[in-house]
This record gives sequence, structure tokens and C-alpha cells, in this order.
Amino acid sequence: MIQLLKNIFGLGSKVNLKELVQNGAQIIDVRSKGEFQSGHIRGSVNIPLQNLLDSISKIRKDKPVITCCASGMRSASAKNMLKSCGFTEVFNGGGWMSLKNKIT
Repeated sequence: MIQLLKNIFGLGSKVNLKELVQNGAQIIDVRSKGEFQSGHIRGSVNIPLQNLLDSISKIRKDKPVITCCASGMRSASAKNMLKSCGFTEVFNGGGWMSLKNKIT
């Protein structure tokens, strides 16, 4: 049960998110357009969670994907959705402010 929760919320083995970004990982921010406009990570792409499946073609499968949102809940859902669509390297970056601090 604990491992399942760790997997859902991206708390498994530690991944160097900064290194992933430096090597071309895509950051997908799944917050609403308004939330994104109020602040975001430079270079991130805003695809609200409810539009993710309809916008899947905007995300490259050949590059790692880091999802983020406000707290980590929506980004965990986004990670699972992308995994179910065949993306292999998907990481839950959690809240965008926390992710920004980790990668800058």
C-alpha cells in the first residue's frame, strides 16, 4: 500500500529533475490557464488536466516529461494518464513552485 502511494505521488526513487530539464525534458503544467498566467516555470507548456488527452499530440514521446500543478495532485493524475498513453519517462514534479526551486 505504501509503495502504491509512493508511485502515485512520484515519491519513489529520487530523480534529478534539474538534470532531466538540462537534458531536454518537457515540463507540462496541468493547472488552469488562469493559474498558469499568474505564474509558471519559464519554458513550461500549459495543458490543463481536463484537456490533456485531447492535447496529447503536443507532447513528445521521445523526451522525458515532468508534470506539475499547484500541489502535486493533478500532476500525479497527469503522470498516470501519460503513462497509460504509452509515455515511458514521466515524472511527477509536484507543485510548480517547488519544482522551480529544484531546477533553477
